[in-house]
Amino acid sequence: MFSLSKIKNPSIEALHQEEEYEQVAELSHPQIKDFVKGQVTDESRLIRSFMIYQALMILLGLFFLIRSFFIAAAGNSRPLIYVIAAVAFCFSFLIIIHELLHAAGLKLTGARHIRIGGIAKKFIFYAEADRHVMNRKQFAFVALVPLIIVKLASLAGIIYWINTPAIYFPVMVMSIHSLFCAGDIIMLSIFYRFPGYELFTFDIREERKSYFYKKNVADQKI
Repeated sequence: MFSLSKIKNPSIEALHQEEEYEQVAELSHPQIKDFVKGQVTDESRLIRSFMIYQALMILLGLFFLIRSFFIAAAGNSRPLIYVIAAVAFCFSFLIIIHELLHAAGLKLTGARHIRIGGIAKKFIFYAEADRHVMNRKQFAFVALVPLIIVKLASLAGIIYWINTPAIYFPVMVMSIHSLFCAGDIIMLSIFYRFPGYELFTFDIREERKSYFYKKNVADQKI
């Protein structure tokens, strides 16, 4: 894992050489929601798989939410309290944890200038590494770290609190957090649109944009 920081990627200047590389995507951070919506219909296997996973998580969350209301109506409000606590946690501390995990992933890929930003009124949050070029392996690591860590922590909580009202908390966290990961998966899917080709990405902080470049010569090792 730590060898991710030793990978030699082309510089931004090299990526701008049109005879060797081609820009295939440009993402404005303030418009990331529109970008995600525009990619949902993509036929990528990665996106389809994640949408199935997300649908299952949403159904699971709805089941526990509705069940907590019925239990509360029967006189036991503890499950509903845990549900409310999970929602409050997700839309406050979990947002910070999610982006900190991205930042940790960026750090492990060798990034130096890392910043966590956001546009509160649009409910958009992101971690960026200014002018740090990443390949597919590095970006996949950064994108998936929050999903994997929060998933494992939630599963551990479910196992620990099984058969107790507290189980509602990790179940709801796991369900809601799947929504937070949609943008990460959509961006990662860009790397799988061009089978056999190397892709690279980097952020430009002052432009608040991410760029994706494809090497024009296919690499048979990918």
